[in-house]
Amino acid sequence: MTASPLGDRSVPSVVDGPLSGRLPSPALPRRLEAAAPSWTETTDVCVIGSGIAGLTTALNLREAGLHVTVVTKVNIDDGSTRWAQGGIAAVLDPLDTPAAHAHDTQLAGVDLCDAKAVSVMVTEGPERLRELIHTGARFDRHADGSLMLTREGGHRARRIVHAGGDATGAEVQRALHEAVHRDPWIRVIDHALVLDLLSDARGRVCGVSLHVLGEGSEDGVGGVLARAVVLATGGMGQIFASTTNPSVSTGDGVAAALRAGAAVTDIEFVQFHPTALYLPRDERIARDRQPLISEALRGEGAHLVDGDGNRFMTGVHELAELAPRDVVAKGAMRTMRDEGSEFVSLDARHLGADMLESRFPTIVASCREVGVDPVTDLIPVAPAAHYASGGVRTDLQGRTSVPGLYACGEVACTGVHGANRLASNSLLEALVFARRIATDIATGLPAQADPVTPDLPAWVVSTAAREPLQQAMTRGAGVLRSATSLADTADVLTRFGAMHSKRPRTDAWEATNLLTIAAALVASADARHETRGCHWREDFAQSDPAWRGHLVTSISDTGTLSTTWEQL
Repeated sequence: MTASPLGDRSVPSVVDGPLSGRLPSPALPRRLEAAAPSWTETTDVCVIGSGIAGLTTALNLREAGLHVTVVTKVNIDDGSTRWAQGGIAAVLDPLDTPAAHAHDTQLAGVDLCDAKAVSVMVTEGPERLRELIHTGARFDRHADGSLMLTREGGHRARRIVHAGGDATGAEVQRALHEAVHRDPWIRVIDHALVLDLLSDARGRVCGVSLHVLGEGSEDGVGGVLARAVVLATGGMGQIFASTTNPSVSTGDGVAAALRAGAAVTDIEFVQFHPTALYLPRDERIARDRQPLISEALRGEGAHLVDGDGNRFMTGVHELAELAPRDVVAKGAMRTMRDEGSEFVSLDARHLGADMLESRFPTIVASCREVGVDPVTDLIPVAPAAHYASGGVRTDLQGRTSVPGLYACGEVACTGVHGANRLASNSLLEALVFARRIATDIATGLPAQADPVTPDLPAWVVSTAAREPLQQAMTRGAGVLRSATSLADTADVLTRFGAMHSKRPRTDAWEATNLLTIAAALVASADARHETRGCHWREDFAQSDPAWRGHLVTSISDTGTLSTTWEQL
């Protein structure tokens, strides 16, 4: 076993094998082509992202007395956090235990979870949740003042706290936003797309370049210099045509980390939520994201049924509709494929109007907006890209493989999710590791260093690549994957990689980030010859103990993807 560059995570030796280059892959830029920064400002720590991970990290850093700049892509409330419906999983019931929560997490992760990371999350999580309540988040309570706890897929106990019935994310975002607004030493730069990470002569990250609408030069490119940078940019669901992620989720953080030389792992494990509200293609494109039909609705007794009204998850898993998300998504896809349908149905009619309208007002409103009334109608649902279980690799303090760079939330791979995230663990993970990152940064920061400009290839791809890339990824690298479908997708991506743009701008930078993430995902999905968690290979239908390990992705100085294997 070799020494790990990731601190206290035990990492097996990395062996270069015949994993790279099995499919064609586009050449990728090591920098985004952009104008030189026309303005700069300096802070102690720059946090990229304004969801639960970014804002909690910022607040914790302020407790340590550090000045913080938060960079957010649109507005402070436009990320994925506010769309979280289900809740936050934490052991609060006296009859529940951290060991039981860890067991459910590891079971969902199909033997790929990092046991130390899971232990950290489930043991520290309840206290972090109490801190969030102290910050001002108001969760649903019983008449006696005790927190209401519900159950979601994969959980064998009621341990999910929620707010506003099914509006947990909106309440969490409200509380954190207000807390940040009250602190004059947290500077927020909104409408800013981070382009690349800046590094000093020693290779340590010392800031970011970014584009801010209306700032500086005509194209708004500037820089924030910082003694440490925290990526909290959220997910990458926009690489697919069907996703519950907002339009800002274009994988910017993972792509920037790859260009900076960071290791990315488990990127093939993208969780498809089994019950996104089905929308016709034109309406789906117009909305950018599909409304989520929370797992909590199934937790309260709603059933999935096929075209004949029969439940199709009974007999598939002991938990039926409350099986882990990959199991339910596969069950739905098999049923849709067998019936030649674009959706299955969720039957919540027996729960009654009073329960549905009080417990799930957001879901009821979303459905009625498109002409479906859950009180009287079956709800059409279909799997949609929802959450990236992999991402920028970190240790237990949130440190990446690049000095000075941290990652938190969906952009990170802490090891807690393995091959499939357990429902409502994502917000908990963000709370726990935000605190750990702030604690580690506060132990000592180097003096601010000046960035150097590396002599690395820089370009952007055509904006015309975005929609066909999304369609190709859904067809060939979505829920159903095979050697043939992945090879077809790789051919499409390679063709798009050669379509360079002469106009660096926001949509071209986003398209380049999407291409970078898509190429890395396809390479890893092709390399993993098994079905495990949310990675489903039709040509390798079973999990294989020989594939109990991690695929690690990086980009060479010349822009070539490299995929290496770590056996557990």
